[in-house]
Amino acid sequence: MAGKPSRMIIGLMSGTSLDGLDVALCRLEGHGPGTKAYIIQFESVPYEEEVRKEIRSVFSKREADLEKLCLLHPWIGRLHAGIVNDCLQHWGIRATDIDLLASHGQTVYHAPERSHGRQKFGNATLQIGDGDQLAVGTGIITLSDFRQKHIAAGGEGAPLAVYGDHLLFGKKGEDRILLNIGGIANFTYLPASRIPGEIISTDTGPGNTLMDAFIRQQVPGSLFDKDGNLASRGRVNPGLLEALKDHPFFKLPFPKTTGPELFHIGYLDQAMQESHSEGISTEDTMATLNHFTADTIAGAVLAQVKEPANLHLFLSGGGVHNRTLVKNLEEQLPGASIENLSSLGIDPDAKEALLFAVLANECICSDHKAIEKNIPGMPLVNMGKISFPF
Repeated sequence: MAGKPSRMIIGLMSGTSLDGLDVALCRLEGHGPGTKAYIIQFESVPYEEEVRKEIRSVFSKREADLEKLCLLHPWIGRLHAGIVNDCLQHWGIRATDIDLLASHGQTVYHAPERSHGRQKFGNATLQIGDGDQLAVGTGIITLSDFRQKHIAAGGEGAPLAVYGDHLLFGKKGEDRILLNIGGIANFTYLPASRIPGEIISTDTGPGNTLMDAFIRQQVPGSLFDKDGNLASRGRVNPGLLEALKDHPFFKLPFPKTTGPELFHIGYLDQAMQESHSEGISTEDTMATLNHFTADTIAGAVLAQVKEPANLHLFLSGGGVHNRTLVKNLEEQLPGASIENLSSLGIDPDAKEALLFAVLANECICSDHKAIEKNIPGMPLVNMGKISFPF
């Protein structure tokens, strides 16, 4: 497989928004700095409400039904295998034409040590969706459980975008930030120098997670604030905004990670109590949450890039479609060039699925020792559990 001129790899991504499974069929040519990636087909397949309900029964909960968690692991694997098979049939492509399947799985809990505070346990993260079920269910060799190698090497298991971002999107002479706004927002800073040791990849805080949680609570049947319309009709509450931003996470140095375990609806409730803003309107709450996401992203960007006038920022993830959020970001980062990732030829909704296909390609093809030496702190390319379809 490694000796072929190109490989057909399907990347799968399901994020903390729990909206569905992204399926990207990619053609990968070469490896390492010579990697070329093309998205051949892409589908974002929404989860049915039953699936969301089952995942939420264990999602980001400190206490959960252990039997349910055990049952969900293979169940999600079979569900994802069925989605892949349906996509292949729809695209008119045979499973035998696919070299690899790269599955992120469904994160159900993220626990960096600084959050749980129990030093003897260290960092931990948990994704479900058994790769063996995917391999057997599709007949395709599957790489899964990607985040555990990063944990074993002393990292927090996230973000994992940095390696693929470095290979595909860096440009000599141009400072770039690849900003992904999913449930949690994260970015990769790619310096104009192209020196790997100067690359930074970090979470910034909430992306859509608090906005989505509030919408689900206040507007039954809605999963998100479409285009940021509700937020656009409200006014920011300064007291609530300051209370939301008053958390030690935002003062931690890079890199750092977080999740809905911290930024959940209870976080909003507490901030409302502290700021005496419980009675504000739904529109004003959404406007404030939207600014909260934009402010914390912009603050993190400015902590890394002191002069945004020379910065090129490329957006991906669900937040790309929130016009109010993008407008707020533009106001917070005056002079920066802010574009959709499609300007680099990549569907912004497909980016994360593509990056897992890149990791699978590197796992099969690259000289892992050389890459780990060239990109300090990123021993990612030989990670992942390999499952064979027999």
